[in-house]
Amino acid sequence: MTIEAQQKESGSLPADRLQPRLRPAPAPEIAPPETRVSQTPAAHMRRMAPAEFNTAMIHFYRGEVQRSNTWRNRLDTTTNWAVLTAGATLSFVFSSPTNPHFVIPINSILVAIFLLMEARRYRYYEIWSSRVRIIETGYFAQMLAPEGVPPDEAWAEHLASDLITPHFTITEWEAVGRRLRRNYLWIFALLALSWNLKVYLHPVPAHDFSTFIDRATVGVVPGWFVFVVGVLFNAAIAIFAIGTLRLREATGEVLPQHQFSLRPLRTMTRWTRGATGAARTTARVKRARQRVRSGAATGEFKKIDISETPERRKQESEVRSQNTEFRSQN
Repeated sequence: MTIEAQQKESGSLPADRLQPRLRPAPAPEIAPPETRVSQTPAAHMRRMAPAEFNTAMIHFYRGEVQRSNTWRNRLDTTTNWAVLTAGATLSFVFSSPTNPHFVIPINSILVAIFLLMEARRYRYYEIWSSRVRIIETGYFAQMLAPEGVPPDEAWAEHLASDLITPHFTITEWEAVGRRLRRNYLWIFALLALSWNLKVYLHPVPAHDFSTFIDRATVGVVPGWFVFVVGVLFNAAIAIFAIGTLRLREATGEVLPQHQFSLRPLRTMTRWTRGATGAARTTARVKRARQRVRSGAATGEFKKIDISETPERRKQESEVRSQNTEFRSQN
């Protein structure tokens, strides 16, 4: 038995020796700057698992589809207003021979206002619709494409830039032209034809063109002036509809990539080519955004590029200054 054990049994061991000995706590380790930076919330989000990323993309896709559907319904609402007012106007005009014919030109002006309203809503619809199209061609199509197809990453960069600084993807001219050709051109044509029928038929059919012009008189405005204004108005609408045919920057429209046929092999080949066309769709979106930004008539603000941060611009300016000093010394 040791001396310390004998002293412990006899009670002669000092009180401070009877307390258990504790090991000193280790000094806290200071994490390097790289480790502290990697623990930020943004770093955690970038290191998410594939399942978490897929879940986030699915919810994001559903949200963008809901947004596009909401604005698509607003487009239908404006079209319904134009159709209802045109129908009510024609019913009133043809219900009695004594009802005035100038109600139809007034309704044409009202339909033109509806067209401008729908074109504005169509521009907002294209924002969400273009995002849905980019996700479909860049994310879902890459999941369904064969293994040998190289992945496309430009869609993600463009989508992140669009989320930071949303921007219209089409101009006002293209929006008005598309809605005019799709719906309103036929309404204007119906109103013009109805006005001519009203002036010609009521109260009795006109036997010559001079009688037709006399019936077109509205108050102190002569009939020939009303007729000429109507011809110029409808001609301008037709010219505008034809002149905007070449404006094809709307990315949310159905693109001619999937041309299915009854032959299975050709169908699968064309389908895979269409599924891997995300780069073309992304490039189309970028061209549309650049075109809208460069147009002075749109009045939009310039989009901020996600890669053009202040730190990066400062570094580029420093590199250029160093290169200039080096060239001057040599």
